[in-house]
Amino acid sequence: MSLDLISLENIQDFAHQYGYWAIFLGILLENLGIPLPGETVTLVGGFLAGSHELSYWFVLGNAVAGAALGGTVGYWIGKVGGWSFLLQVGKLFRISEEKLLNIKEQFSQNAAKAVFFGRFFALLRIFAAPLAGIAEMPFRKFFLYNLAGAGTWASVMVTLAFFAGRVISLEQLVAWVSQFAIAALLILVVLIVVPLWLESRQVKRVTGE
Repeated sequence: MSLDLISLENIQDFAHQYGYWAIFLGILLENLGIPLPGETVTLVGGFLAGSHELSYWFVLGNAVAGAALGGTVGYWIGKVGGWSFLLQVGKLFRISEEKLLNIKEQFSQNAAKAVFFGRFFALLRIFAAPLAGIAEMPFRKFFLYNLAGAGTWASVMVTLAFFAGRVISLEQLVAWVSQFAIAALLILVVLIVVPLWLESRQVKRVTGE
């Protein structure tokens, strides 16, 4: 997700100067929770590969490596200290431990999907891995879904920029991809929140009777 904290022009300059390291580090740091536009960095890498300034396969390899490694570190952060941190946040917002345990159980049931598909959603790309650690998803299972998700996401982003960058401007491409990621997140939130709200209303109605 591009947060526009760094201009597209600066990202292009950085990619020109540091090449594949810029792709790897940009995605890695975003996956570690640092507000860097990793998605934009990936698109820039694919665009430069399309213009023959970088190698498509090296850009793709560094994008996959940065995303997979960042996700793995995020998983262990969630595994080691994520639950205690979540409990503190829950106390701050007056969310009971029982409610948090229920949320944890629900996420655990869908952790594999979240890890794999989460990379295509704004914000979820950053938080899916730590949440998988908090939910105690087995590491071997996480590793496979994390690597598969990283490979799929990077392939789509790099290939899209590689070909689309020849017919539309990079600025337009980045804007469209960012808008899609945000829209997808909003749709996902609606699909999750509305059923929970309806279920809560039903429980209250039954309890009231």
